[in-house]
Parts: sequence; structure tokens; C-alpha cells
Amino acid sequence: MPRARRDAKLRPPPSRPAATRSSQLATDPQARDWLALRSIAGVGEVTCRKLFAALGSAQAVFRAHPDSLGRAGVGAGAVREIVGFSRWDEIDREIERADRLGADLVSLSSERYPHSLRFTHDPPTVLYVRGRLERSDVEAIAIVGSRAASAYGISTAERLARDLASTGIVIVSGLALGIDAAAHRGALAAGGRTIAVLGCGIDRIYPVQHRRLAAQIEASGAILSEFPIGAAPEPGNFPRRNRVVSGLALGVVVVEAGEKSGSLITARLALEQGREVLAVPGEAGLDRTRGTHRLLREGARLVERAADVLEDVLPWRTAPVQKRLGPAASPLSAEAAAVLGGFENTTEHVDRLIERSGLGAAQTLEILLELEIAGAVRRHPGMVFSKLTG
Repeated sequence: MPRARRDAKLRPPPSRPAATRSSQLATDPQARDWLALRSIAGVGEVTCRKLFAALGSAQAVFRAHPDSLGRAGVGAGAVREIVGFSRWDEIDREIERADRLGADLVSLSSERYPHSLRFTHDPPTVLYVRGRLERSDVEAIAIVGSRAASAYGISTAERLARDLASTGIVIVSGLALGIDAAAHRGALAAGGRTIAVLGCGIDRIYPVQHRRLAAQIEASGAILSEFPIGAAPEPGNFPRRNRVVSGLALGVVVVEAGEKSGSLITARLALEQGREVLAVPGEAGLDRTRGTHRLLREGARLVERAADVLEDVLPWRTAPVQKRLGPAASPLSAEAAAVLGGFENTTEHVDRLIERSGLGAAQTLEILLELEIAGAVRRHPGMVFSKLTG
């Protein structure tokens, strides 16, 4: 490689002028670099994550020597594209379009990236966000099901979402007709938070009749998409959307689903991600319930009310707290010791404990419940925990 080109390669990509720098880049400066990487032919989400694991940031990718890119698993053609990347104006226009839409950009490098989703095996490297993400979103349940739902299915989904949201649980779904929309409406009716995940660009609400519902969700929760602005709701986008729905949640509740329903794809993805899968039984012999009944036969937890979900997925929400430490207390398990070892300060947010322990979100929360019952930690509002001594 000629020296002049190599030296130019090692310089950082050009910055945007201060007068036009978007507001979200002030808090997530790597979003621009991730968008640039994703736009390169031959560099998909999998390659982006390989580069992130090898080099630590998207910015470091553009500064890396070609040999380092090759060792990270990037093909020769993609290496050339990264080295010679010059389409920064195109990336800046995408960012400016997001600004005009009121959409934030949250990359995998950002502390604001949803923690539950970050530790799945296939997280998107960049999310477009309208509304806001909260740290407490780690306590989320997805409710999904048939677009052609019955009145019973719609009322059940609304009731489950309303009752769960009234306890502070975040409801996640896909803004589709039928069960998805009912879940969002139920959460809103309880004054709770709900997150809608789109299978198209953040500028396009699909189906169009849910524009008003989407505006209500944005005002009290968030609308997310991993797809570029302007992306149409192509059929192939929805399985990818579904993995984000399940990845954001600790468990997935399926309400009415046929045997070829996309909700069964979400359930399968949830199992692959280590999430709980639950299903609501329906009337026997109907096409719209065959999928949910199959899930139940295969071991999904049966759900009739919100309390069933709490007991199976979020037991720390229902278990009484009673101190039982004493001379005969059992020694800590390796996992519990890892969680306690995550307290660098007396008080820590749950996402820090999840990250430092190296355990999954659901397992960390379950261990924190056990430690709370044992009197070793105390839970505070906003998913903050303090380590007790003495």
C-alpha cells in the first residue's frame, strides 16, 4: 500500500462542521461512523459486530490499518471500501433527515443502547429512536399475536398489557394490526410505557391507520427501527424486526397465533435469546389458536392473567422481602458473587451490574431478588440497587 494513502487512512474521518452537527451526535458521537460502515457493500451487521469486538469502536475501524481489518474477518473488497470511504456527505444527509424527523440515533457503542438487546447474539448496530429510552426499560414484556385477532384475543392482550403496565412493566410490540395494537393501547390506558418496533424506516408508520397510536406511543415511550429512513415495510424486514421485539424483553407472551404466524418466529427467536415464552390458551380447533396451543404443548408457560407473567418472568416483583442472613447462611454461589462484585460503588444501576457480572439480564435480576431476600442488597426506584454491609 502506498505510504501517502496509508498515512491518509490513519487519520480520522472528517468531522461535520460545528454549525450543522446534529444534537444526537453530541451524546453518541459514533453513530455517524456506524452508519457509514453499514452503508458499505459487504459490511453487514455481522461484520460490523466483528469489527466492534476486534477494534472497540466504529471510529477505530476507519483509523485501523488494512491488515487489522483483515485480521478482524473483513474481506479484501470491504477493506478497500473502508480504506477509501468518502461518502460522508451522504451519511450526514441521513443524520440530518433523522434530525428533521425528531429521531435520535443510538449506536451499539452508546450507554443509552437498550441493555437487554445489547447482549443478544444479533443486536442492530444502530437504532433510530423517536421518543425516549429509559434505563428501567430492562423490565419489559413483549406481547405479540395475530393481526386477524378475535374480540377475545384483543381484549385479553389489552388487559394483560394494562395490568402489567400498571405495575411499571414496559410493554413491547410491533405496532401491527390486531394483538400488537391492543398491547400498545393497554399500556397507554394504564399510563405506562410502551415501545413499538418497526419493520420499516422510522419515517414510515405501518400500517398507516396507526399513525395516531404511534404518536401516543412516541409521547410516552419510544418507537424504534434499525432500518434506514425511507425503507419500505418489505416482508423480509419483519423477521428481523421480531428479533428486536423479543430482544428488548425478558419474556414474550403470544396471544392468538396461527401455525404460520410471525408471532411463532418471535417466540423461536425469544427462546434462542434465552427469554421466557408464554402463551394464552384460546378456543380449541380454530386456525388462529393452533400456533399458541402448539407453543403450550411444547412447554410454553400458560398465561391467563398478568400475575402469571410476573410469577414466571419477574418473580422479584411479587416475592416478599425478608432478611434471612445469619450464622447459618449458605455461601454465595459464583453467580451471586459475580453480581455483588459488580458494585464498584455502594449504589449501582442494574445495567452496570448486568454488564460487570457477565450474566444475562434475567439471571442477574433473579440473583438480585435472592440477594434482596437475603438482606445483602436493597432495591430502590429506577432499578437502582445498593449493597448492604454488616
